[in-house]
Order: sequence, then structure tokens, then C-alpha cells
Amino acid sequence: MKARVIAYYLPQFHPIPENDEAWGPGFTEWKNVVKARPLFRGHYQPRIPADLGFYDLRLPEIREQQAQMAREAGIEGFCYWHYWFGKGKMLLQRPFQEVLASGKPDFPFCLAWANHDWTTGTWKKSYKEFTNEIIAKQEYPGIEDYILHFNYCLPAFKDKRYITVDGKPLFVIYEPYHFTDVTLFMETWRRLAEENGLKGIYFVGIIKSTSTVKRQADGTLTRTMPNLKSSADVYNDILKLGFDGLNSLGKTRAEMLSLGKYNMLINEALRKKLPFLPALKYNYAKVVKHFFAPEDVWENIYPTILPQWDRSPRIGKSYGIYVNSTPEAFKEHVIDATNVIKDKSDEHKILFLRSWNEWAEGNYVEPDEKYGHGYLNALKEALND
Repeated sequence: MKARVIAYYLPQFHPIPENDEAWGPGFTEWKNVVKARPLFRGHYQPRIPADLGFYDLRLPEIREQQAQMAREAGIEGFCYWHYWFGKGKMLLQRPFQEVLASGKPDFPFCLAWANHDWTTGTWKKSYKEFTNEIIAKQEYPGIEDYILHFNYCLPAFKDKRYITVDGKPLFVIYEPYHFTDVTLFMETWRRLAEENGLKGIYFVGIIKSTSTVKRQADGTLTRTMPNLKSSADVYNDILKLGFDGLNSLGKTRAEMLSLGKYNMLINEALRKKLPFLPALKYNYAKVVKHFFAPEDVWENIYPTILPQWDRSPRIGKSYGIYVNSTPEAFKEHVIDATNVIKDKSDEHKILFLRSWNEWAEGNYVEPDEKYGHGYLNALKEALND
């Protein structure tokens, strides 16, 4: 086996009352996708979907087509973003609930808890227009809520399609830094899993391979200088909380190495203060050459592969944009990733694809009008070569 590719899947493409209230009736991610415009010569915007069109994830036919495309490209399964804010409050749950209840598509899946506040700041157009009002606040009410949350997820964990690692259901936690109760949470879920006939839960935390913050024993955060030579301290600080593994994201580290650490930090800070400055551009091929830290070869570190990156449909030019991303360059990136994990056991040869369908982040492999099935074919070829 060359790799177990698990693709993050955004369920944002259907209306919900909370988004209607914040943005107007019928809001989905597509609204910003179609409004995007080029910010410089050669900037690929707007990005228009091809085969699937501007789909609505309430349609089972769309979900079937997505699964078929993913299967043919060599993707093992989808990792659905899961929004649980505490006390049973959820958002965007309908597509996954319908997948679970219907048994279709017959395609593997797991859950990633997007444990962060849901705010209007996710879709700002520029820093002049910035608002950051809370739509749904992330809360951690304690044991009773952790039990309620587990019982909600239990039918998924018992589904034959659910992705496992070492025989345990895989559950990803997006934000381990600010979740001060995360160790208790994981201990509670492991106990409940065994009580319900499961071998446990395989917890994976998402973590940048270089960080400007360090988590202290009491859960508080302190500032630290990023270490571009080694990710050992960053990884060990999170692993010791009780995680079985980590999904490492090399994006920030790679940008610092390609542009220069201080140059990158200064450039991004300037664009936050001075929105009239031109967009900061990163050359995709140059960045991804630095994407994997030395410690990504550890048995329980699961690297990220990134096909493209352009958040301008959401936030304008105030964030770095990757240029010259092509299916050919993505194929080389995936080959590099498989070389990083080649000595791991087959069970742990996991790569997280970020993402299947984050269209407003320019971060997707679904077919578009420019490249067609290019990114899907590139992934398939890299896994088969």
C-alpha cells in the first residue's frame, strides 16, 4: 500500500437558518465563489465547477457522484467536518446525517470536529469590512455534554463504513490548543467506546508543523518563536495530551522557508494593516517542496497534502495566494508525501487531503472548468506510479 488518502469534506453547500440570518436567504459557500474576481494578471478567479455544477448537498445524487469520483482517484474516504458547539447545538449536520441514515453512498467516512467559534469573520471581504460577530460559540460544558456528544456519534462509529486505525474509529479534533479539557474529553470517550463494544477511539489532533504558540500544562498559551528545523517539540506537546496521532499541516512552515521567516511574517502583517497593498503571492511548487517536517516520518504523524490555496473569495487580498498550482505540480507533491510515509506500517500510511471541496479557499480537487479532472487524475497517477 502506498497511502491511505482521507479527504476533508466541507458540508457547507446547503442553506441553513443561521447563515440565512447572518448573510441573507440562501447563503452557501457558492455565493462568495461566484463573486470572486482576479486580483492580479493571471489570477485564476472565479473558479467555476464543472461536472457537478453549483451543487446542493441535500441531493443524494450529488453525494453519490462525489464518492464515485473520489473512489476512482484512490481516495479511501471522506472526513466530514462536524460542528458540535456544546449542549447539542450543531450546524451543517444534514448531509452527513443523511449519508449515515441512508447507507449511501457506500463509501468510507470519518468525522473531524471543527471545534471553533462560528463567526461572520470567516467570510470577510477585506479588513476594512471586517466584522467578527458570533453565529455559534464553541463551548465545552463538561462531562455530561461529552457523553451527549459521544452518544450522537456512536451510530456513526458502529457503521461498517466508518474509517478505523488500529481497529478503532478515527476521530479528528481541529483545535487541540484552545480545548483545555481535551484530555478529560478523550478519556471519557475511550471509556464510553469500550462500554459500547468498540476497541476505543483513535484520536488525531490537527497541528501546524511549526507554531508561534506553546501550550502550557494548565492549558494556557504562550508565544514562542517558530522552529523551522524541527517539529519535535510542537508534536510532543500535543501528543502528551493523549492523542494517538497528529495530522500535521506544513503550510506555515513551508511559506516561511520559501519566502523567509521574517519576510513572510512582516508581509502578512503589513497586508492586515494596509489593505491597499497588492496580494502576497506564493509559488506553489516552491512552497510544497518544504511542506514536510523531518518528524513527519514518525509512525503516528499523518501529513497533509494540499492541491491549491486561494482564500480570496472569502477574505479578499489580505492573505497569501498560491500561484502556479497545476495538476502536474500537485502530482509531484503527492509523490513527495508518499516518500515521507513509505516506511510506516500500512495501517499508518495516512495522508490527509485538504481538501475535497473547499471551493472558497481555492482548496479542492473536484473538477473545475479550467483543469477538469486534472487534480483527481494527478492524485491517481501519483498513487499508482
